[in-house]
Amino acid sequence: MNLGMTEIVLILVVVLLMFGPSKLPSLGKSMGEAIRGFKKGLNEIEEKPAEIVRETKDSLNDSTQSSESTSQKNHDKNKV
Repeated sequence: MNLGMTEIVLILVVVLLMFGPSKLPSLGKSMGEAIRGFKKGLNEIEEKPAEIVRETKDSLNDSTQSSESTSQKNHDKNKV
């Protein structure tokens, strides 16, 4: 869906007629905040799976190291 210059101008004129010049700054501010919130939400959704993978890898590494040290201790006990 490609909007040309004519369509954009027509949309802006309709918005100006609907809301009036006094409401446009607050409307623009609200739209900007909504877009920022939406982008922040998308970033959180993208970061969350990566964070879960990192935590899972860390916990697997910790449990692997714990089991290796436990088996090493058991091996040392058997030698004595």
